[in-house]
Amino acid sequence: MYEGAVQDLIDELGRLPGVGPKSAQRLAFHLLAADEDEVARLVSALTEVKRRVRFCATCGNVAQEEQCRICLDPRRDTTVLCVVEEPKDVVAIERTREFRGRYHVLGGAISPIEGVGPDDLRVRELLTRLASGEVTEVILATDPNLEGEATATYLARMLKPMGLRTTRLASGLPVGGDLEYADEVTLGRAFEGRRLLDV
Repeated sequence: MYEGAVQDLIDELGRLPGVGPKSAQRLAFHLLAADEDEVARLVSALTEVKRRVRFCATCGNVAQEEQCRICLDPRRDTTVLCVVEEPKDVVAIERTREFRGRYHVLGGAISPIEGVGPDDLRVRELLTRLASGEVTEVILATDPNLEGEATATYLARMLKPMGLRTTRLASGLPVGGDLEYADEVTLGRAFEGRRLLDV
């Protein structure tokens, strides 16, 4: 559509997850209209993140050192391990300020359609961490979708012989939602996970 460098930029931006052709075009023209300093800051931030950021050797979360700040924190409960798919899930859980244990990031979820199997995830590393016997509970906090459920089921079956308490995050209706808009699976889970009201 466009000449040379502009089309190359649109193509590269379009490869980013969640960025369609129209969004890529809008971003490209925003960058063309931006000050050189603004573009230089963006280039610098991209270069720095690739140069300095790595994945934690222990849990797989993003880190700037060998280990992430959560693994280095001696106040965290080492007996409870929360298994998530991606580093962004760690951030989401940390925002709740409800969990004080440690994490294990799988690096994705089992998805036969996309060719992702258990060997493509950090399952081996999880089993190695659990072999020490320090962890007593594993919380499976994978996404509540087909791939996340498959991953949680696979892990639960693997962990059962280890005698660990294996739990799954509750799922159901969102706060502020209407029953009429809930799908059958969500509503069914809400019924399964109902609890006694203490009034």
